[in-house]
Amino acid sequence: MKTFVAVFFAAAWLNLSPSAAEAPPNFAIHDAPKPVPEISFENGDGESRTLADFRGRVVLLNVWATWCVPCREEMPTLDRLQAKLGGSGFEVVALSIDRAGPAVVSEFFAEIGMENIDLYIDPSGKALFALGIVGLPATLLINPEGDEIGRLIGPAEWDSPEMIEFIRSKILDDRER
Repeated sequence: MKTFVAVFFAAAWLNLSPSAAEAPPNFAIHDAPKPVPEISFENGDGESRTLADFRGRVVLLNVWATWCVPCREEMPTLDRLQAKLGGSGFEVVALSIDRAGPAVVSEFFAEIGMENIDLYIDPSGKALFALGIVGLPATLLINPEGDEIGRLIGPAEWDSPEMIEFIRSKILDDRER
């Protein structure tokens, strides 16, 4: 009986520790990539951008707002994730839906010391509807071809070792294709 209990608890513990290839809790990975509607937004200089501008890289698209408390709390972890993994194969795209415009986002970025993430904004909020997002924050993991491979609704600790290894495994998976 003691052996059974020990094996049971060991198995339960192992299931709670996601491997590099396993999605962290609450991160829904699709069985097959899904097309992402083309959305448009602006960068901090007011220049028009679309998701097509990021093709060729794995993109972590985080839709957020400065008035969303969980969004504000997770933003520094996204900045650290970009610092750790950002480059030619990966980019965090934090898309604000603040109607007040880029000035309020820029002020927030300065307030919390954001250094690694560029400012992107969709004050119209049209991206929410196009992407089927019903709550903030919402994050989509997009492959280099521009298809959604998974999403997470709600906040996350993006710079946790488990999340970094999971994202790194997705970047490597796409490089091996």
